[in-house]
Amino acid sequence: MRRRGLWLLIAALAGVVALTFAWPQAMLAPGPVIPAHAAIADTCFACHAPLRGVSAQRCMTCHKLTDIGIRTTKGVPVKSSRTRIAFHQALSEANCIACHSDHTGPLLLKAAQHSFAHTLLRSELRGQCAACHRAPATPFHAQAGRQCAACHSAKAWKPAAFDHTRYFSLTGPHQTACTTCHIGGNTSRYTCFGCHEHQPDQIRAGHAEEGIQTIGNCVACHRTGSAEGGEGREGGGEGGRDD
Repeated sequence: MRRRGLWLLIAALAGVVALTFAWPQAMLAPGPVIPAHAAIADTCFACHAPLRGVSAQRCMTCHKLTDIGIRTTKGVPVKSSRTRIAFHQALSEANCIACHSDHTGPLLLKAAQHSFAHTLLRSELRGQCAACHRAPATPFHAQAGRQCAACHSAKAWKPAAFDHTRYFSLTGPHQTACTTCHIGGNTSRYTCFGCHEHQPDQIRAGHAEEGIQTIGNCVACHRTGSAEGGEGREGGGEGGRDD
């Protein structure tokens, strides 16, 4: 009886294996492929290596690494309303499935989805954010230049954080809107004369008593906004100033 059960089990497994090779889509595929791959939907081995899964080398049979983002698989230049960035050529290794998946089914695919990891880029390119990313069309980003790392991390674009204490500590009454000091949102310059107690003539007269003639770069001495001053700071001119 046991032998008969064993043979039935072997037969069942053999049947499953045979069905898998005969109709792999029905037996294994986690949903249909993307529309662009419809022509090879029934040719699993165009992407999959037997018993080894998806092979990046098989992907590059159609998607030539030197052409990705520049030309289609038929050699036609890519047309887009936005200029595409050909960053695939700057990857440290050709690992297509690290970011891409094909089948659209919800079961296996959700657990296997990956987002782009900046660690895939060659180390010398990881800080060149503007080579791939375009800053939002806002006045702030227009003046921030390409110093993306001052606010953003490669781990996640949001939330963004700017360490203002590198230039001036926003304590007490200085926890206010950026435009109070950066008039018109121009972050390349600042002024301390936006508050009623900071009037140029009064400040100039008060500092003259201490032998201080230049009052344009307040944070060079008032790192925390302290009336006593004298704190000093490194790189005093970086924040810009408004005389």
